[in-house]
Amino acid sequence: MSGANFDLSFDPAYGRAVPVKTGIQRLTANNPSPFTFRGTNSYIVGDSSVAVIDPGPEDEAHFEALMAALVGRQVTHIFVSHTHRDHSPLARRLKEETGALTVGEGPHRPSRPLRDGEINPFAESSDMDFVPDIAIRDGETICGDGWALTGVLTPGHTANHAAFALEDRGILFSADHVMAWATTIVAPPDGSMADYMASLDKLIARGDSLLLPGHGGPVTSPAPFLRGLKTHRRLRERSIIERIRMGDSIIPEMVKVMYRDTDRRLHGAAALSVLAHIEDLMERGEVSADGPPSLFAHYRLAGG
Repeated sequence: MSGANFDLSFDPAYGRAVPVKTGIQRLTANNPSPFTFRGTNSYIVGDSSVAVIDPGPEDEAHFEALMAALVGRQVTHIFVSHTHRDHSPLARRLKEETGALTVGEGPHRPSRPLRDGEINPFAESSDMDFVPDIAIRDGETICGDGWALTGVLTPGHTANHAAFALEDRGILFSADHVMAWATTIVAPPDGSMADYMASLDKLIARGDSLLLPGHGGPVTSPAPFLRGLKTHRRLRERSIIERIRMGDSIIPEMVKVMYRDTDRRLHGAAALSVLAHIEDLMERGEVSADGPPSLFAHYRLAGG
């Protein structure tokens, strides 16, 4: 990919709590896939009284590993970055077991209303039951014993996506908004490319020194990596415009060329990413269509 250098060197250490930084441990669920890399990362923040970030999927082995790592410690808060089923479902069992309060931006919702006849392809992978005890606002800080986490709302991957900043440490738990191993899936109607790009700019302006993602290893040099992600998205945008200029009027035709070197299992997600870009381009008046944007609408350059 042009713009950012990915790091695939990650040991998930399934079933074991791995120290990441002082007062931070990571446990990775054994749910690898083309979308989750080696699995979903859960984080424990604090010492004797802790917060858990993204408890993960409904997985017995991961739940037992979390409970083993938490022996002798009080869990006061459970932070959920967003409501995809690889991140939030285990919050229910962890809350029942510990009595902790759940924290998140809000329930699952699409980034925009569904159009007539449109089906949300991510409905089955979304946790529609999660409602946080505390709906955290942008910039709101929740404090525990020796830790303070601030909500940094980062819509784009989902409408309710939130990152969490560990105050006075320069550390941001970036969940699925920024990951070291790959670009983030932005797929309408769950996701919004305009929101995603604005959230990238928001993180660039923050200047954090370390990002701890929801999948894979840390981003140790956030500033150039974030700029690289932004460059990549703009290059992808230009590629879409070039494909339309070359006569590819529907998204599947564009994907065949633009993602010819990508695992075909990911082409469905790639098509939705192209749709996200096209929705943004149409909003900005650079592309038009023969109707509402969709995977099979016919596109042309504005004014063409």
